[in-house]
Amino acid sequence: MVKTVEAIDLVKQFDGLTAVDKVNMSVEKGELFGLLGPNGAGKTTTIKMLITLLKPTSGKALVAGFDVLTEADEVRRRIGYVPQESALDVRLTAAENLELFAELYGLPKSEIKPRINEVLELVDLDKRKNDLVAHYSGGMKRRLEISRGLLPTPQVLFLDEPTLGLDPQSRRVVWEFIHKLQKDWDLTILTTTHYLDEAEREMDRVAIIDKGTIMAMGRPEDLKTEFGKDVVELVIKSTDGGDSGEQLKSKLLSLELGTDLSVSDRKVRLGVPNGKTALPLIMHKIESVGLGVESISVRSPSLDDVFIKYTGRGIREDEGAQDSEDTKKQRAMMMARMRRRV
Repeated sequence: MVKTVEAIDLVKQFDGLTAVDKVNMSVEKGELFGLLGPNGAGKTTTIKMLITLLKPTSGKALVAGFDVLTEADEVRRRIGYVPQESALDVRLTAAENLELFAELYGLPKSEIKPRINEVLELVDLDKRKNDLVAHYSGGMKRRLEISRGLLPTPQVLFLDEPTLGLDPQSRRVVWEFIHKLQKDWDLTILTTTHYLDEAEREMDRVAIIDKGTIMAMGRPEDLKTEFGKDVVELVIKSTDGGDSGEQLKSKLLSLELGTDLSVSDRKVRLGVPNGKTALPLIMHKIESVGLGVESISVRSPSLDDVFIKYTGRGIREDEGAQDSEDTKKQRAMMMARMRRRV
């Protein structure tokens, strides 16, 4: 297969802090590839190096066959980028927003209107192109943002948290359009997300990244198969003067109930072969040390279990959802520049 994106020992440091640590990965032509990790894991920093917005401290990266350091202009001509933060001016129509960005991309004037019509039709917004963006729903705004990334006819589309903050229905609609683009354009798409359900359901392959390091990479189904165990989840009954989380975990570890054991408050998760068969023995061992079980269940492993196996913790979907003050200032400055051109 043709590698459209390739990172080799990619490193990025800020004032001595390593944000991305020797990342190695490749994305094949026509593939939908996801960087999966919590906020601060290094996802956006990796993306920004691949699209030439940040220079790597060391290592190498190729996009569409061109080096991001020595051939940055060639890379930029072949990519589209949709950041987390919206750059839409809600006081303009969809067509007016895209016209401004088309000019920034340097599209010839004769091609701008036909191109805008084409990308709006792709994301099913052509009938609303003359409506003010202020009247768009969250999902419609995100589809408009994606259409903006398609203006330069990219070979590779980079999407940074494309469904962040959207309701479940809007998230599904956005993913439907992303898959349509992937299929109709044979488009290579590299996206970041911290929504585990999306990564599991929507992506061809994922790389789990945490603290700047790739922990695991592969097809979601393969990663879950490699987990190799059923997942038992149980809730320990609370008692007067009960154990702390660490004390409870230490006590449960001594019982050798299974592997990949994690404890959050009184909620316990562990991996065991043949989970249903193992339940009676697990109950007996727990009760033998004076603990009670409030509820217990067994299920097949999910990508969340794989993530916890490699990182030792889960992803909190609500962390880091708000824009930083710097991001807000940058967005306001961009909006001001755009309005002056209207």
